[in-house]
Amino acid sequence: MNNRKSKTPRNQSFIHVGEYAKLDMSRRERTLFPEVIYCENKSIDRIMVIAKKLYAREKLVLGTRCPKEFFPKLKKTFPQGLFVKEARSFRIGKSLPAMKECRVGIISAGTTDTIACEEAALILESLGVEVQRIYDVGVAGIHRLFANEHHIRECDVLIVAAGMEGALPSVIAGLYPQPIIALPTSVGYGTALSGFTALFAMLTSCAPGVSVVNIDNGVGAAAAAVKILFLKRSSK
Repeated sequence: MNNRKSKTPRNQSFIHVGEYAKLDMSRRERTLFPEVIYCENKSIDRIMVIAKKLYAREKLVLGTRCPKEFFPKLKKTFPQGLFVKEARSFRIGKSLPAMKECRVGIISAGTTDTIACEEAALILESLGVEVQRIYDVGVAGIHRLFANEHHIRECDVLIVAAGMEGALPSVIAGLYPQPIIALPTSVGYGTALSGFTALFAMLTSCAPGVSVVNIDNGVGAAAAAVKILFLKRSSK
């Protein structure tokens, strides 16, 4: 990685998989972030075919939103894989080499936000990024957040997940200097509206400098963090 621009690869390659998929094999070279299998609404057979094609070329396969009942068959075919039920995600193959001096803090308001958090964590760790988890420190007991002051300040980027009223990213953005990626989650009763209340709260945050990804989009939060870290590394 040099300068601030990612060079456009000469070989804009993709692989046909039947009539249902075209795998983007130059995505990581082009954008810093690899092709990821979005498993929701795909059959296990199609996921397996796609995973085999990606592994043959890249030796690293990432999958998200994978039904837990698919994990046993995937494990049998890919015993070297890491399958995280809590994240509904998996990695096949080895993680990329560590990105030195790069750490992302993933902070959750509550324990039920950790599905999206662990999705982001699996992606980041697979791409060689160190992750500092700071879970269950929401505004209902804000002293829990302050008890993690030293861990938070050691991070380069903060992903902050919350459902309910979605207040935690605003609080953290008003306290800390790092880039804040707010991750709304579909957690909460009634007027939480499956994450829309948290999303709107984060978008209308009075604390400046908060960036927001879509509801439960741990992959998007991880991708944003990777691009920020790239700028940090390339500026040295």
